[in-house]
Amino acid sequence: MENLLNELRQQALQSETRRHFLHTCSTGLGAFALQFLLGGCGDKGAKSQGAPVALAGSAEPMTPRPAQFVPKAKRVIYIHLAGSPSQLELFDYKPELQKYHGKDCPQELLAGKKFAFIQGTPKMLGPQGKFARHGQSGAWVSDYLPHLQGVADEVTFLKAMYTDQFNHAPAQLLMHTGSARLGRPSIGSWVTYGLGSENDDLPGFIVLASGGKQPDAGKSVWGSGFLPSVYQGVQCRTDGDPVLYVSNPNGMNRDVRRKTIDAINQINQQQYDSVRDPEVLTRISQYEMAFRMQMSVPDAMDIKGEPEAITKMYGVDPNKGSFARNCLLARRLVERGVRFVQLFDWGWDTHGTSKDGSIEVGLRDKCRESDQAVAALLKDLKQRGLLDETLVVWGGEFGRTPMQENRDGQTLPFMGRDHHLEAFTVWMAGAGLKKGFSFGETDDIGYYGVKDKVHVHDLQATILHLLGFDHEKLTFSFQGRPFRLTDVAGKVVKDILA
Repeated sequence: MENLLNELRQQALQSETRRHFLHTCSTGLGAFALQFLLGGCGDKGAKSQGAPVALAGSAEPMTPRPAQFVPKAKRVIYIHLAGSPSQLELFDYKPELQKYHGKDCPQELLAGKKFAFIQGTPKMLGPQGKFARHGQSGAWVSDYLPHLQGVADEVTFLKAMYTDQFNHAPAQLLMHTGSARLGRPSIGSWVTYGLGSENDDLPGFIVLASGGKQPDAGKSVWGSGFLPSVYQGVQCRTDGDPVLYVSNPNGMNRDVRRKTIDAINQINQQQYDSVRDPEVLTRISQYEMAFRMQMSVPDAMDIKGEPEAITKMYGVDPNKGSFARNCLLARRLVERGVRFVQLFDWGWDTHGTSKDGSIEVGLRDKCRESDQAVAALLKDLKQRGLLDETLVVWGGEFGRTPMQENRDGQTLPFMGRDHHLEAFTVWMAGAGLKKGFSFGETDDIGYYGVKDKVHVHDLQATILHLLGFDHEKLTFSFQGRPFRLTDVAGKVVKDILA
């Protein structure tokens, strides 16, 4: 009998978790330490650095909060072209490059440089687009983007962007999380952490993807990292149910669903009162949000009620998911108070290894699929009075080389350009920006930025500034130190501000 009792005691001890031990510690010091650590890794540390005060003990972490100063923009639509379009075919007009077309690349452009694929001595590749000045601003836009030409006076071009990464996944992570490594919050998460949401019935951060594939960096580019997971992006589908399982199953009506969620969240609240884990608050909030989304999301994502003139302006087939449809949905979402809408479109990686992945065919096709919708988005926001308080950002993760890509020293069958971190173009439009303005210059062949260079962290700092935040003060304490989107760098590009 004694042996049996000892065995049962041993089994009971083995089933005890560290949390059970801390919670039941007779002195109470374990529970006190746990609460201190959770607070130190979250809201208290953030508050000490000037970040917004999280709603401790509340199940509504997305409640709207004021910015640090009066913002120019209330919301963001960020259009990321995964793979990265060639700036030399679209915006960065380099007639001098045409003179070198087909000639061997000078060695000084290759020595000591790292490329994703180029080896040996590649040939120079002249611009394939036909450029002209457009609008009163005289902005250079090529014939690849005829619709954008018509709204050039709404756009602010950053023509000497540069990055630290020349491979897709780390470059996408750097662009969206401020770090080339996994684990940091995305810019959309930082924005919703700082400002909350203007709509109680929709997520504050929504993601729409097109092109048939996810970004190379995966869903981490809209993840919340070490921020509470309530701030991560919610990906909505453009075919079928916008969110999987948003509809009630057979036999479950809305009243029963309400009672079920109430019962679950009573248990969750007891758990939070016991352990003070902020992720329990996220769980409560997400159950409530999911219930409300059953009504709000299908309505927001249903474009069948849009006037025919609007769907034609965007080039949308109402019965088919597409990038154009996502642009129209982005307008509908910001119109309903969604704080951050992220559009990802895959397929912009034009190396020249195939017809679809070439400058002369693949890039033109991608531009044809997207150009009309992007221009329509700017026009639509403007005619509804939304562009003055919405920031639209367009770009990839890096640029493309002025030389034609080769592999193993051999020229590829189609025209293409390798990844390039030294120079590329990003444009923005909307709230707080100088309209029809180009900032930054590259050299005669578009290889280096030579004037008014803008790093990825500078772009991030500027976006946060337009939303009313000092990027150095929007922080969150994690693992003993405060973190921010721009890491330890970044400066606001004040010359582009209106």
